[in-house]
Amino acid sequence: MTMSVNHTKSSPPSAHSRPLVYALVGNPNCGKSTLFNALTGLKQKVGNYPGVTVEKKVGAAYSQHGHPITLIDLPGAYSLAARSPDEAVTRDVLLGRRADTPQPDRILCVVDAANLERNLYLVHQVLDLGRPVILVLNMMDLAEQAGINIRVARLEKLLGIPVIACEAANGKGIVDIKLAMSRADLPLSRHAWDVPAAIAPAVAELQSSLVANDGKAPLIARAEALLLLTDQDAMRVAGSTPLSARTHSILEHWKKRWDAGGMDWSGALVNSRYDAISAICAGIVEQKENARTGPSRSDKIDAVVTHPVWGWLVLGALMTVLFLSIFTFAGYPMELIESWFDGLAGRVKESMAPGDLRDLITDGAITGVGGVVVFLPQILILFFFIGLLESTGYMARAAFIMDRVMSFVGLNGKAFIPLLSAHACAIPGIMAARTIESPRDRLVTILIAPFMSCSARLPVYFLMIATIVPGGEASLAMKVGLMMLMYMLGPVGAFGFAWLFKRTLLKSEPPVLIMELPPYRLPRIRDVLLHMFERAWMFLKRAGTVILGISIVLWFLSAYPKMDVAEEASQRPEARGQTEMVAANAEAVVVTENGGNESEQLRHSFAGMAGRAIEPVIKPLGFNWEIGIGLIGSLAAREMFVSTMKVVYNVESEGDDDVVPLRDALAKATWPDGRPLFTPLVCLTLMIFYVFAMQCLATLAVVRRETNSLRWPLFQLGYMTGTAWVVCFTVYQVGTLLGF
Repeated sequence: MTMSVNHTKSSPPSAHSRPLVYALVGNPNCGKSTLFNALTGLKQKVGNYPGVTVEKKVGAAYSQHGHPITLIDLPGAYSLAARSPDEAVTRDVLLGRRADTPQPDRILCVVDAANLERNLYLVHQVLDLGRPVILVLNMMDLAEQAGINIRVARLEKLLGIPVIACEAANGKGIVDIKLAMSRADLPLSRHAWDVPAAIAPAVAELQSSLVANDGKAPLIARAEALLLLTDQDAMRVAGSTPLSARTHSILEHWKKRWDAGGMDWSGALVNSRYDAISAICAGIVEQKENARTGPSRSDKIDAVVTHPVWGWLVLGALMTVLFLSIFTFAGYPMELIESWFDGLAGRVKESMAPGDLRDLITDGAITGVGGVVVFLPQILILFFFIGLLESTGYMARAAFIMDRVMSFVGLNGKAFIPLLSAHACAIPGIMAARTIESPRDRLVTILIAPFMSCSARLPVYFLMIATIVPGGEASLAMKVGLMMLMYMLGPVGAFGFAWLFKRTLLKSEPPVLIMELPPYRLPRIRDVLLHMFERAWMFLKRAGTVILGISIVLWFLSAYPKMDVAEEASQRPEARGQTEMVAANAEAVVVTENGGNESEQLRHSFAGMAGRAIEPVIKPLGFNWEIGIGLIGSLAAREMFVSTMKVVYNVESEGDDDVVPLRDALAKATWPDGRPLFTPLVCLTLMIFYVFAMQCLATLAVVRRETNSLRWPLFQLGYMTGTAWVVCFTVYQVGTLLGF
């Protein structure tokens, strides 16, 4: 049976009543995101598909005639026969099976010109959809370097669709792509290929059912029928329209029939597609006779960066440069941000009368948000380096290097990408685990990903390190060393529990690593900066919404219920036995900003009650009830610990209009008997607690969604927090015995 599509013209939405919707699809590492950024610039929105934690990027562009275009950057996929949730989202959007995303009017298909035959497999499936398609041959410069010549005009004639040569990283071909996207009509593909005769009746029956029972157009129905037969696992994700019972019944009937006869129907379909693709490539791809032989430039670089010895040295050097940059370049902008927030709080105090409203604005909102935003420069540097390593192609090499280590704990290098992503935030790290084929390995990766020191922990680390090592150029090496120690502890804990889980709860054979190493490219700084500012904006939005709200709630919990004058005075050592003096000066006591007065108010508050309630549990770790308030507040967001400490120690400040730096306030904090509270040992223990503890409700919510179970996030909360307590107890008690 030969499947073909008639060569007709597509029609755009009538009179451009709504923007044309283009879907951007392609294999991973084909330069799809670079092209998306080139076409949309800063007009992008980043979020998640409702019901599933797969990143959704939508951009706005304009045709050459000024008409608006909506561009959806779909997750990278090697095939529409989905094997992972991100590939399932790409498939369902193209098939119109997601109510939250419009089915695209047209498709922009991006391929790696240097690996055309492999990339054309996805294109072949997309052409079956019967939608207008523009084929973009990206990275033509790399194909030229490899001695590959592609006859673009012949390929365009064979497929019957526009085919455009492009170098997205260099901006070449972008205008031609925009012109093609601006066409009022586009031809539909006229490609044809032979479906095995034994499978053709099943395709026809499924197609009829999808039209009659699922409301599909004939061409879309035929394409989905072919995918259903190829996708034996029938990967489905939340938010997608399910198959009708009739279609599902027909599918199961044919599968049972073929299984009984010992027929490999999926393999037959795949081989048939590749036969058609090979026939296409035979006439359009030419290898130049004078093509360069011997190792390529990428091979020569890989000989060093993936070497069993030199590779680790390169990775270690890159991490050292990263941390040195964070401490060296972020200092001045951090001082500017801190002084700006301090000045803002001072101006509010000068313009408002003393009272709860003023305290809410200065001690709650400004202090809380400023305590987190001050770390923005360091987070920007972190994301800049991550974007730089991704854009050069080094990240895949790092995964290759780590495969040798991860194989010892039962995982392969593919799990390294989610774990590395978790250093920015555990949520995208957990989401990235969708690319792992084995369900058990995916679950193990999800359970250990939060051990990686995410950017939300950075404010805690920076504050504690600044308290341990107050300043001076000679202390820079110690600061970098402490930071690297925290970043090393996370993987140690992750690998230890991965080893344990793979031999107990989630026992399975370690999978073999099969990974494509993308070619090295010069980083496109514009794309790196765009990625950096996207993440920074998400951080600022979080500071302006979640953290602001939590800061206000924490201020309320620390300010209420109010102590009455008599009770307040009786709690103050200097006032005991002098109640007549207190009564005579009652008004002064109420409005004073004396530190002891505010300390007793905090102890009496709701926050103080909660902190004192958990103090017996955390006191063996060297933590008091004030630190306990910070631990409770940081369950919503780890970086809230810094804001909480600012709220707590503003209450205990000396009271003058100058805002005392939080670091100095922590250095002055004491136990009731006068012993220093934030000793170097306590600061180190607190950092270790944040390495191992599961202090992020948002991460638990994502784990709940990814695993479709409440059991695993509760297990994760229990085992990580328990581990943090045991490790911190050991560190603090042993350190105390040794005299630290």
